[in-house]
Amino acid sequence: MATLKKYDFNGKEIGEESIDDKNLKEVKNPQMIKDYLVAIKNNARQWSANTKGRKEVNRTGAKPHRQKGLGRARQGCFAAPQYRGGGIVFGPKPKFDQKVKVNKKEKKAAIRSLIAEKIALNSACILKFSDDKVSKTKQVAKFLDTLKLIDKRVLVLGKQSTFINLKRCMRNIPKKALVDVTAVNGYDLALSTNLIIIDSAFDDINSILTKSEKK
Repeated sequence: MATLKKYDFNGKEIGEESIDDKNLKEVKNPQMIKDYLVAIKNNARQWSANTKGRKEVNRTGAKPHRQKGLGRARQGCFAAPQYRGGGIVFGPKPKFDQKVKVNKKEKKAAIRSLIAEKIALNSACILKFSDDKVSKTKQVAKFLDTLKLIDKRVLVLGKQSTFINLKRCMRNIPKKALVDVTAVNGYDLALSTNLIIIDSAFDDINSILTKSEKK
């Protein structure tokens, strides 16, 4: 049985929680995880970059100089791309329907693998926590400093209704994120080096790790 250390908000170890080892031995597919993470970043793009071609820029249609007699290359108009303020050649245009579809089973499997990896590497712990006892950022900073996580990138998972004050107090602490356990995505997990699970969300983590993929 794998174990997760459990701490109170003062950083004191108060016990352990067990997780079945078989839930941490799922065969990982690095390519599947990579495809999922790339899809997350692609789907976050707006695809709204836009440039104007020579037909769209607001420039005079007059010739820059006469066609012959000057020994210079002939030019058609100031909207040509070689002139300042001219059109852009092969510039980006808005794109639509660029969303990359992610298979639901693959998404769940990737998230499960990333959580299991954090637990297997002893980079996860549980926090016994009561939101009404948190009111200042320095309380959170002191807790993280006690666990030697103040300089690391930490992801905290909990239930949204139970961390209203904690979320406000964590806003000014760099490299720390707090998300609802039901809305966590693989990019948040892959980006973080340590995982803190609020005790009220431990059952949800267990269900993510043990949920079967039956059709």
